Amino acid sequence: MKILIIRFSSIGDIVLTTPVIRCIKKQLPNCVIHYATKSSFANIVLSNPYVDKVLRLEDYEEEIIEQAKLEQYDWIIDLHHNIRTLKIKKALKKVKSKSFYKLNIQKWLMVNFKINNLPNTHIVDRYMDTVAHLGIKNDGQGLDYFIPEKDYVQDNDIPTSHLAGYIGIVIGAAHATKQYPIDKLKILCAAIQHPIILLGGKDDVNKGSEIAAIDTVKIYNACGKFNLNESADLVRRSKLIISNDTGLMHIAAAFKKPIISLWGNTIPAFGMTPYYGSFNVNNFIVENKNVRCRPCSKIGYAKCPKGHFKCMNNIDDALLLNMVNQFLGR
Repeated sequence: MKILIIRFSSIGDIVLTTPVIRCIKKQLPNCVIHYATKSSFANIVLSNPYVDKVLRLEDYEEEIIEQAKLEQYDWIIDLHHNIRTLKIKKALKKVKSKSFYKLNIQKWLMVNFKINNLPNTHIVDRYMDTVAHLGIKNDGQGLDYFIPEKDYVQDNDIPTSHLAGYIGIVIGAAHATKQYPIDKLKILCAAIQHPIILLGGKDDVNKGSEIAAIDTVKIYNACGKFNLNESADLVRRSKLIISNDTGLMHIAAAFKKPIISLWGNTIPAFGMTPYYGSFNVNNFIVENKNVRCRPCSKIGYAKCPKGHFKCMNNIDDALLLNMVNQFLGR
């Protein structure tokens, strides 16, 4: 059997599909799995041993369609389910397909009217439902993330003071309303009595530098200095990850790392909390449940629509530090 799995973006969403990939590969003998995603995210699955081929989307769906027509797939498993994937399935109408149910109506009701009809089901389990008709069952092994050897971070790439262990703090996210405020990050980092590595992309370099200036020995700003796989390796080597609701949080869960996750305008009820499968890993979810306007979006905004950003600003600094100290055994 030959199967095409489609998930175009983004980092966290793709990582969350990895149990589907693994379970299909292990439970269907001689199955061939191809994975279609945007070129900018291809490295997430290129090193996955359960993926036989990666189809890269550059700009237009026709690129995927022309490749897919040559492959003669038995099934398309659409884990993105949008207009672009609909166009691909329509062009390959002779290929059987199954699509992920996105709960768009339920999310809209929650965002706009705070009516909670969301199922108490993690998105990974809903992804798994998409392949249940093939007899595929969740193996409970959690998420996968495979780092190619060339992207392993060497000891001389990080400060000697951090080689014995550090806390990784993910300071970035795709949207500002999912990011813990810089002033509160400064308070947290100043109070933590342990080496810290700040994790983020090129857009987070200046913010990371401002935070690291508090204590340039204790805090190392790795933002923008490492590619995604290298940043994932820094996550793998950490003792604890503190993260916004973003891709590196899910990568941390793939490595079974303890996580303190910080939630702003999005909510855990959307079903995208750190996922460990059957593994029992300590983690704390930090959210402000006393803000009536939350969630204000199922994704995020460039700034708080109300202007106060209470969902993050009102998180108790002392409570968060206490959680960190609990992980450190203090």
